[in-house]
This record gives sequence, C-alpha cells and structure tokens, in this order.
Amino acid sequence: MGCNITQCNETLLEFERLIKDGGKKDWEGTLRTGVDLGTANIVLAVVDEKDQPVAGATYPSTVVRDGIVVDYIGAVQAVTKLKDQLEELLGEPLDAGACAIPPGILEGNIKAIGNVAESAGFRLTGIVDEPTAAAAVLGITDGAVVDVGGGTTGISILENGKVIYTADEPTGGTHMTLVLAGFYGYSIQEAELIKRDPAREEDVFPIIKPVVEKMAAIVKRSLEEYPVDTVYVAGGACCFNQFESVFEKYLGTPVVKPVAPLLVTPLGIAMKCTA
Repeated sequence: MGCNITQCNETLLEFERLIKDGGKKDWEGTLRTGVDLGTANIVLAVVDEKDQPVAGATYPSTVVRDGIVVDYIGAVQAVTKLKDQLEELLGEPLDAGACAIPPGILEGNIKAIGNVAESAGFRLTGIVDEPTAAAAVLGITDGAVVDVGGGTTGISILENGKVIYTADEPTGGTHMTLVLAGFYGYSIQEAELIKRDPAREEDVFPIIKPVVEKMAAIVKRSLEEYPVDTVYVAGGACCFNQFESVFEKYLGTPVVKPVAPLLVTPLGIAMKCTA
C-alpha cells in the first residue's frame, strides 16, 4: 500500500498548528504519547485511540547525539517540563509513552532512552526505530523510509507491512551545519541559525548539497540490495525545498517528502505507543 500523501499532509499540518498555537483537540479514548529525543529537538506528540493528533510540544535540545543520551539529567528535565506543560493544557495525566531510536544503536543506549521517558513519569510501552515510526504516519506498507536527523541518516525497507532491513549512518543536519560554519568562517551556533532560515535557503543549499548527496549515497547502497518503487523522506534535515529533487536525481527513484518533515517521526512514535 502506498502513502496517501494528501491525508498524511493534512494530519501533519494539524499537528504543526497544535504545536505552534499551544492548542489541543477533542479526543476519543485513551491518550498516548510519543517522546522523540532528537539531536536538535525534543518533541512530544499526543494522539488518541484513532491516531489523531491531540496536542504537542517541542524544545530545542542538545541532550542527545545520534541516539545517545549525552546529558541524562538534562534530558529528563526537558521531557518532564514538556509532559507537565501538556498535562496542564489537556487537564489529563499522560501515562503511556513510547520512544524511538536510530536503527542499529547499542543496547545500552536504547535502555538509556527508555529510562529518560520513565524518569519523566511515563509508563514506557515500547521503543521503535525512527524510520518505522515515520512509516506509521505515512501509512505505507512497502518502500523505503529515510529519516534524516540531526546526527544520522536512518533507513528502513518495508515489504508487506514488515521491516525487512534497517541501516543508519552518521551523516545528518549537524554535518550540514559544520560545512556551513567552515564555508563562512562562522561559529556552529551562527551556522545553525543560517541553516534554519528559509530566507537564506538559496545561498545555503548549494553549499550543503554535497552533504545531501552523501545522504543519498547512503540510501543508494541499501537500495542496491533492496530495490523499491518509492523512497519516503522525513526528519528535520530534509526540510530544504530542493532536497527531494537531489535525492531523486541521485537514486533514480521517485522520492516523496511530506509537509512538516520534522514532525513525522514524533507523531509516528505516538501512533506506535500502546495504551
């Protein structure tokens, strides 16, 4: 089954509005929360029993790098703050929570990510890999899902609804920032601000294009063994307008990017959370 991109985009835009406005939606049944400990952002997504977004919150963060918790106390404090904020908004305690990891990280790192959610007061129901979480939002059963995060590019190949292959390599948004910092002679913080400024995209993208091509090369190696009809991209580092066209040209395969790609994985984690 392919992705209904129109329906997917409507859901993501609704979730994006809820975060920006600090709003909430009426819900049915039990609430479930996805906790996305990203390299650049922590995002909490709340869905109801019909997998509809109910509320969300985000916080810029440096407590996790490439799926590894580097500041445990800071991570717990940030997640607790977001959880408290959402519980006050909803007037309801948030109990069930799930987390996600890049594919292929070590068992100890997986446990640490779960511990963050539990220490923040969630009953941990499971930990999924990030591209698989993204596939839940995209509603696909076949194809390749690529999650381009701050530190890594992760890929999952799905066949008949099952993940048959995962891989993850250290190239992501952070590498784009480093290239920009080197090119302009700026600090990492200055380069990060330029990278995130849509008004600077025409200047920025030609400089970081080699990083995007490297990401595409990572995906291409996987597709040589597991060819697919369509590649779906998600994650904050693929927000550039020309991102998918570079991927398509390099891969020779149609590439689909939903709106608000940064929010695909956190929403998918919540959908994968069992009550």
